Amino acid sequence: MIADISEATQDYLKEIHKLRLAGRRATTSAIAERMGVRPPSATAMVKKLAGLGLADHAPYRGVELTPAGEKVALEVIRHHRLLEQYLAQALGLSLDEVHLEADRLEHVLSEELEARIDRTLGYPTHDPHGDPIPDRKLKLDRSQLRTLANLEPGDEATIRRVPSDDDELLRYLTSLALVPGRKVKLRSAAPFGGPLTVRIGKTEHAISRELAAGIGVA
Repeated sequence: MIADISEATQDYLKEIHKLRLAGRRATTSAIAERMGVRPPSATAMVKKLAGLGLADHAPYRGVELTPAGEKVALEVIRHHRLLEQYLAQALGLSLDEVHLEADRLEHVLSEELEARIDRTLGYPTHDPHGDPIPDRKLKLDRSQLRTLANLEPGDEATIRRVPSDDDELLRYLTSLALVPGRKVKLRSAAPFGGPLTVRIGKTEHAISRELAAGIGVA
């Protein structure tokens, strides 16, 4: 199905889905920010999506994907996250590298190759960033994790998910070893919204609460 839909359209559907999944209203301004375009361009694409039966746009409610639009978005996300896991697991690419390469390849991945990658990897449920991979029936695990910002001083946890859309941030997190699978301990929290001090292994780092709020732990 997605082979008949332009790459730009697929990208918009994917980002609208991510906004809704994050609990945000998919306004044209929010969509424009995610896509890196001006609001009039996002408005024009939303109208196109509505014309294709892939989305609905209601005032004060934002853009909602139709079942057909949701299916396309989840298929693209499945391609992207499977590719990320393959590139990391089989080829050893870093967290930021897998995101860039998957962005390039997600639109051209055939269903046959998708199935083969899935089988070769042992049907993974999460990508290298810890994001859930939609299964073959496009069902997505929507369970929520605690965040690093929610820990109390002295608490220990394992990092399960990191933000996946910012390549510079991914490189920074990798340099601090704040990546999925690593154990982290919250050492202290500065008062009045100040930074958090975390320990990974024998090293301590001060990070912002905003950054900690984007890191999922269990």
